[in-house]
This record gives sequence, structure tokens and C-alpha cells, in this order.
Amino acid sequence: MTEQGVLRISIGVTLLLALLGIVFGLLSGSYAIVFDGVYALTDASMTVLALVVARLIATSTAPGASAKGLVAHFTMGFWHLEPMVLGLNGILLISASVYALINAVGSLMSGGRALDFDQAILYAVITVAVALFMALFVRRANRTIRSDFLALDAKAWLMSAGLTFALLVAFLVGLAVQGTPRAWISPYIDPVALAVVCLVIIPLPFATVKQALADILLVTPPALKEHVDAVAAAIVARYGFLSFRSYVARVGRGRQIELYFIVPQGWPAMRLEQWDVIRDEIGAAIGDDTPDRWLTIAFTTDPEWAD
Repeated sequence: MTEQGVLRISIGVTLLLALLGIVFGLLSGSYAIVFDGVYALTDASMTVLALVVARLIATSTAPGASAKGLVAHFTMGFWHLEPMVLGLNGILLISASVYALINAVGSLMSGGRALDFDQAILYAVITVAVALFMALFVRRANRTIRSDFLALDAKAWLMSAGLTFALLVAFLVGLAVQGTPRAWISPYIDPVALAVVCLVIIPLPFATVKQALADILLVTPPALKEHVDAVAAAIVARYGFLSFRSYVARVGRGRQIELYFIVPQGWPAMRLEQWDVIRDEIGAAIGDDTPDRWLTIAFTTDPEWAD
């Protein structure tokens, strides 16, 4: 199965759960369930964007794509859109959680709220089962696809399952205390559960947002830079070049690498095919020769062309 196929399935299931959550939340009087539905709806919207970006990237890296439609206007590719979507997704999920936390605190301060525990429990059981199934499904599919989008999607399903399971436990407790001396805690079950869940899930997207910002700002990945420098240094020593300059960046799933080799002036003339052999050697040594690797190799006697 392709990345786009997995994302389509995820979008469809997420939309169904989002609508289910909003309806059950309103019927049961649970703001926590309404938040669960809104959270799922936000995630579905971002997954739609992820699907669009994934399709654009696949189109732009296909053979002969440079002359086709929109690709002709973005000749440097669409990799830069991927971290933008991932970052926006993480920020929206954090924002929704913070807003829900504020509402939960406000509800606690106003005496809580009553809700229909039977409907709330039914919703929670259905959602936990579906979310766990989808998390396992997406994670298994991503073992071969290795997509950041799918990794985030699997994490979102796990977050959704954890959130709803916490609600399920809280609702079961609320149902159990009905008609007992502890029934006074019932109105506080929903806002307390919502507050606890929000405190748990708010930090989870931070790592994704941090990596997305690093990609957007073209922060050099240390491991990739070290590897490229080692390959370039070996080439300099082997062919007697003076030095090299390397420029490396990660942009989503894309790897952008530029290498400039400083050749001594008066270097004996070589056929272009011979230079291409050196380029092929460098490319093979760097590895990861996929459509998502953008590798530029140049040779010059003037260091200014490399700086």
C-alpha cells in the first residue's frame, strides 16, 4: 500500500470518529468528548493537507515530471511543504489541547457539569477500539514506506486512543459512584478527565514541531554533514584536489546536498565523461540514491564559486 492510500483510509476513519465524537458529546453533555471530536477533526484536516503534499512530492519526483503542469512552476520541488504541514499540524493540536485545558479549569471552578455516563461510555469503547486498530495499521504500513507523515499519523492515533481510554476510565468511575455517598464527585468527572488528558498530550507534538522548524530553517543535520564531509575528504585525497565545500540540509523527506571541489589551477584537461565518473563515485559513496536526494557536485579552480 502507498503512503497516499494509507492517508486516505486514515482521513475517512478520522472524519467518522470526529462526527461521532461531536454528536455523542452533545448528547451526553460531555465537553471532553466534544473536544475529542474536535481534536480528531483538526487531525483529519491536517491529514488532508499531508495527502496533498505527498501527492505533489510524488508527482515532482516522477520521471519526466519537470515539464508537467504545476511542477514546472516549482522546479526545486515540493519538499519544503512537508515540514510546514507537520509544524502546522503540531501547533494546531497543541493549541486545541491548551484551549480545552482552559475550558476544563473553568468548568471545575464553576462546579463541574452533569452528563449521561451510558452514552459517554459507549462512545469511549468504540473510539478506543478503532483508534488502536488504526495506530497499528498505520505503523505496520509505515515499516516499508518510512514516511514522516505516516509516523505522525500513527502517533496521533495513539494519542487519540490514550485520550479516549482515560475518558473511559473516568466515565466508568462516574457511573460506579452513582447512588453512593461519593456521587457528589460526578459533576467533576468530565472536567477533571479532560484536564488530565490535556496535560498529558500537550507536550507530545513538541518534538515534531521542533524538527519541522529545523527543516524550515534549513538547519544542517550533523550526522548527514559528517558523512558527506568524510566522503568529500576521501575524494580530495584520492584525486589530489585542494579542498572542498559542502552544504547540507534536510527538508522534510528531502536531502539537499551541494559539494564543490577546489581543483588546482592548470589541472590537466579531462573529458566530461571522466568528471561524470568521479561524480558517480561520490554519489555512490554518499548513498541514499532516491528521488528525494538532491545532489549537486561541481568542480572549480576558484574558491569564490564554492563559497
